[in-house]
Amino acid sequence: MTKNQEYTKCLIIGSGPAGYTAAIYAARADLQPIVYEGLQPGGQLTTTTEVDNFPGYPEGTDGSKMMEDLKNQALRFDADVRYGIITEVDFSERPFKVKSDDGKTIVSETVIIATGATAKWLGIESEDEYNGYGVSACATCDGFFYKGKDVAIVGGGDTAAEEATYLAKLCRKVYLIHRRDELRASKAMQKKVFDTPNIELLWDHTTKEIIGKQEGFAKAVTGAILTNVKTGEEKKIEVDGFFVAIGHAPSSELFKGKLELSDTGYINTKANSTKTNIEGVYACGDIQDHIYRQAITAAGTGCMAAIEAERFLAS
Repeated sequence: MTKNQEYTKCLIIGSGPAGYTAAIYAARADLQPIVYEGLQPGGQLTTTTEVDNFPGYPEGTDGSKMMEDLKNQALRFDADVRYGIITEVDFSERPFKVKSDDGKTIVSETVIIATGATAKWLGIESEDEYNGYGVSACATCDGFFYKGKDVAIVGGGDTAAEEATYLAKLCRKVYLIHRRDELRASKAMQKKVFDTPNIELLWDHTTKEIIGKQEGFAKAVTGAILTNVKTGEEKKIEVDGFFVAIGHAPSSELFKGKLELSDTGYINTKANSTKTNIEGVYACGDIQDHIYRQAITAAGTGCMAAIEAERFLAS
């Protein structure tokens, strides 16, 4: 080993529920994992103010607090958790060589990837202002908070259609905002939308601004101003929640040309496994899951990845 090289049995790239859970299991298995948390330690959940659907928190919890709990649990078992990012990977031979932004080369027998995915946003200033205070990218996560209320959701694909019908079961009214005059969703999903009486489709509209109120430190969405793309007319709707469902982007740029990726950029894993096409490299959480995208499923695959890494090393 040179001065700037460091050896480990298990390197975990990324954090969040998947990365931290992998670290807990790997550390308990005496793999002495090194974890590079990435630019957003804790992942997407650190932008969520309330998490109500993760087992073990009967009164709910703050997303950042939950990630801190998972991190501290990993630290308790002596996982080496570091703030920083991985800038380069070489999976051409084992042990793998991975470079970090602190100038180190980590030489590792196994690598667990938990870099996650990020929601695509509209890119308007008010969206950032009310993110976590009525603006959300996950109806399954946050829909419960708007039971009996009016909400809006933006998008036209299967995800938007599915989340709109999910919200319609909870909410009094759901506005589905789409910039075109037809949905991109599958015919089956479109039928569900059209057959749901409390979904109102707002065709040919884009969102100009999300509006809200602030009292002290408390903020809340109260509505949105929309623009008709054909006429230019503006329309105001009153809603308590505003959901964005225009897709997710997996954080897989680092692995292009290194691992097998799907057409949409997710890391391909083998059925019922976190194994990638490279033996000894595993992927868990939202970087390989474009279907569920939940904290609990990410944690589950983090567990799987660590167990698979342990068994691989034992064999």
